Amino acid sequence: MAQDVIPRLTHLVACAGCASKMDSGVLAWVLGSLPAFDDPRVLVGNETADDAGVYQLSDELALVLTVDFFTPIVDDPFTFGAISATNALSDIYAMGARPVAAIAIATFPETGLPTTVLADILRGGAAKAREAGISVIGGHTVKDPEPKYGLSVTGVIHPDRIVRNAGARPGDALVLTKPLGTGILTTARRRDEIDDRDLSPAVASMTTLNKAASEAMLEVGVNAATDVTGFSLLGHLREMCVAGGVGAQIEAFSVPVFDRVVELAFEHAPGGSRTNLETAIAAGTTFADHIQPAMRFVLADAQTSGGLLIAVPETRVLSLMNAMRARGVSAAAVVGRIVTGSTIHVL
Repeated sequence: MAQDVIPRLTHLVACAGCASKMDSGVLAWVLGSLPAFDDPRVLVGNETADDAGVYQLSDELALVLTVDFFTPIVDDPFTFGAISATNALSDIYAMGARPVAAIAIATFPETGLPTTVLADILRGGAAKAREAGISVIGGHTVKDPEPKYGLSVTGVIHPDRIVRNAGARPGDALVLTKPLGTGILTTARRRDEIDDRDLSPAVASMTTLNKAASEAMLEVGVNAATDVTGFSLLGHLREMCVAGGVGAQIEAFSVPVFDRVVELAFEHAPGGSRTNLETAIAAGTTFADHIQPAMRFVLADAQTSGGLLIAVPETRVLSLMNAMRARGVSAAAVVGRIVTGSTIHVL
């Protein structure tokens, strides 16, 4: 098949990137029907919807295990592979762990796309894994009309140094390390409302490892962290609040956002973002009257390969921000704080 007649990858799928994740409410119900873990070596399971599982091997060593894959978020196969690998590695970094190896998972149609596209996707993922200092040492493929790709990543950590999504305390500051809006921008690009130049800052962000941000939080010491992906800033913050038995306040206009996102949000929020907003409201999230519908969609936008959301003691905020900037994490911003109660207030 000639290169100029290869269909756009984002036009082959019903949902793109992390917006293709199953609804959080459905997922919670399904997981709730499973038996509880009875192995004391399971240090982190699915009870708090954390970013990865943790299994203790010895007093000084635990494995951190995760898997993440999704449909194309961009049309270039190599870039899609790199974004998906970056996204999967993010779960390891959110736990404060160091990745050591990965296994690839991919689906690909039997007809309609040349196998060179699959090769480019795998090359993009392998390149990003090498940047993280690891190798993709195997994998599995399945025939599927919709292409999908991702990684199962194994990391290591000391059992006493795990950074969980639980542990946030009232008074902690909330720091977000990447701008929001990847779901809105990629949806707008898919619909040809913007061009590749408009999308390029989001692509650069989605292909930036959260390694530096993770190293900064480990240097300073934080109470909790998670990465912001398909369930949005509000959704992943909700998981953090439920896990820690706390509430939160978000200063909406302190949240970093990519250019043009707010103007595009109302018309081009993906279905996953709209579901996220409905879920947030149903869970009790409140919005100040001045928060317009477009900004609400931004805060609920289904992110792909987003940043880390970190709860850090107020006394360490300046140290964390300095450590971030020293490592080139220039978009990091204080976006709110942890409070008592159980409600998320957007101010």
